[in-house]
Amino acid sequence: MKGKLAEFFRVPREIRRDFWEDTLQHNRLSLLVICIMIFGMELFNMCRVLFLSNAGLSTWNNRMYFGMYCSLFLVAALYLGLCHFLRRWPCRVRWAVQYITVLCMLLWHGGMNAYDLHRDPQAGTIIFVTAVLGLAVFIQMSPAFAFLAYGAGYGLFAALAFPVLESGDQLNLTITSIVSLAIALTRSHHAVVLLLQRREISEINQQLRALVQQDPLTGLLNKTALQHQAEYRLSQGPAPAETALLILDMDDFKAVNDRYGHPCGDYILQEVGRKLREVFPGEAVGRIGGDEFAVVCTGGRDSLEQAADKLIREVASLRWKGTDIGVSCSVGICLAGRAGVDYQRLYREADNALYQAKNRGKGRYSVGAV
Repeated sequence: MKGKLAEFFRVPREIRRDFWEDTLQHNRLSLLVICIMIFGMELFNMCRVLFLSNAGLSTWNNRMYFGMYCSLFLVAALYLGLCHFLRRWPCRVRWAVQYITVLCMLLWHGGMNAYDLHRDPQAGTIIFVTAVLGLAVFIQMSPAFAFLAYGAGYGLFAALAFPVLESGDQLNLTITSIVSLAIALTRSHHAVVLLLQRREISEINQQLRALVQQDPLTGLLNKTALQHQAEYRLSQGPAPAETALLILDMDDFKAVNDRYGHPCGDYILQEVGRKLREVFPGEAVGRIGGDEFAVVCTGGRDSLEQAADKLIREVASLRWKGTDIGVSCSVGICLAGRAGVDYQRLYREADNALYQAKNRGKGRYSVGAV
């Protein structure tokens, strides 16, 4: 029970930044509307004191009210000014500005309502009640700030106004504050749940995209994904002179499956994929057929020949349960030596180089260029 309660109040670390961003966006509109309302109401109240009151600023009471109206007006104006000035600052700074503004507004309403009650005990608590309920409805808060804001607001109002309130009003105000805090905490938890769900959906989508592009046996790119990688590489720059396509094909691989079984064949294909990733780290490596692999890579002719020779030796050294099963491969390479070469042409020429290697006795490589 204690763990579930702690989980309810916690904003998980992995979505904390997302929570800040979501809170910032949500509260920005709410505070803009609140500030506009404040400008209208407090301008009217200031004009009422200055021009519609017989005493003007000559009495202490009018000066007190006028000062309170001006202070809330300045809080709203300062917030909007800081929003503009800090618009490129880190999210956490802008988030802190929002929360400090909200806290100031809440404390202002508590102080204002308390002053009214000291002047007239029958004035009621509508100002403070409206503030705490509005805070819960319109402002998204972290659990920690919710406890801080409601604790500070309720504490200030209780210290200033409870001496002149009846016990029933004190109880009602306490219940209202607790309910408002519960609403704020529930909204915060709901926002966390939505962000976690959004994150989970995003991760699932990424996994699905990866699965669509992957060969299920080896984990390499499939034929379509490899072609997209090659087309993208060929489209970069005016002359992709160092882009090449390498095709590796197992020699007489059907005999391996027939003699040792498909588990052995699958193991060999997986190992060939692993060898390709080792020889070409960071390059686009794919399985484009049953026992045929391809790599979209960069490099000069010499380095690619060295890589092809290493691959042939590495594949020939593969064993199945400690037994040398005599596997071998052939490699065909085509370098794109000029701009404007499309993938189909590059693939066709690499395939031709592969068959030239096989025609020379297999377990060999051949290099061409377009």
